[in-house]
Amino acid sequence: MLRIQGSGAVQPKLKVGSAEIDRRVGRPQGWTEANFRILSRGVASRGETTSSLGAEAAHAALEAADWDPRDLDVIVGACAVMEQPIPGVACLIQGRLGLGASGIPAFDVNATCLSFLAALDVVSLGFAAGRWRKALIVSADLASAGLDFDDPEASVIFGDGAAAVAVEAADGDSAMLGYRLETYGDGAALCRLEAGGTRLRPQDGLDAFLAGARFRMDGPGVFKATARRFPEFAERLLGAAGVRTSDIDLIVPHQASAAALEHLRRALPGAGDRVVDIFSDHGNQIAASLPSALHAAIATGRLQRGDVALLVGTAAGVSLGGAVIRY
Repeated sequence: MLRIQGSGAVQPKLKVGSAEIDRRVGRPQGWTEANFRILSRGVASRGETTSSLGAEAAHAALEAADWDPRDLDVIVGACAVMEQPIPGVACLIQGRLGLGASGIPAFDVNATCLSFLAALDVVSLGFAAGRWRKALIVSADLASAGLDFDDPEASVIFGDGAAAVAVEAADGDSAMLGYRLETYGDGAALCRLEAGGTRLRPQDGLDAFLAGARFRMDGPGVFKATARRFPEFAERLLGAAGVRTSDIDLIVPHQASAAALEHLRRALPGAGDRVVDIFSDHGNQIAASLPSALHAAIATGRLQRGDVALLVGTAAGVSLGGAVIRY
């Protein structure tokens, strides 16, 4: 059994409105809101890091669960883009939680925008194996660090933020009813950030490295590659969970874009008001996007104990992923 005992989410102190985004991309006022349904988004300062925002969200989740951090059995970092290649962000967050000498295992899981769902599955399997009882999953991403405002399509929709959940192996009705992840590597070039790993090396030249440090995305290509596969994917996911669309009380999606959220509403019969939509004032927060929407649903009371929720999204890769949980 898997039970979410607490959640937390944070955005950077600075919120940038759509008028400022219009100015940055050289468009007339109102362009960003009209074309992308963005009102504002969080933008991290140089003093706000992936691990600092992640630790802030983690503290909130632990407080909501009424847990002492020292009681954790595992910390899983679920970010799309690491703060640094080595060590992983989970280790940095462990230190910020005052657990640097604890020995509590801390490691990262990466499935880009679907990292939170992948981490939730790993934790679920760990619970089933009897390895852990209490787990902390933290997703944090600073999209602003790699955006190129000369390419509005690949920059204006993104925002910074972090979210975390405290999850327990507990008896009762709460559970993960089904999980599925499908990846189609033929679309790997549609979303890419090439610097920061071993592909581009310092000896290749600074210009090449800097160019590779900018995020590149073929938005229409990503939408086409995922949208056409989504209906059958959703059918397989719900089938594995043993539920129908009508059994779903709430749909918590990755906030990929306004167009993606609208497609989700059309693709799932009767989805309508059941879809959690925080896109206009959060933007696409990459891996932090889905758990931020999940926290919003919990904090506002839209998700109640016993409800069946569909957590679902797409990611670079390209991948489609989802989990059905009984909250």
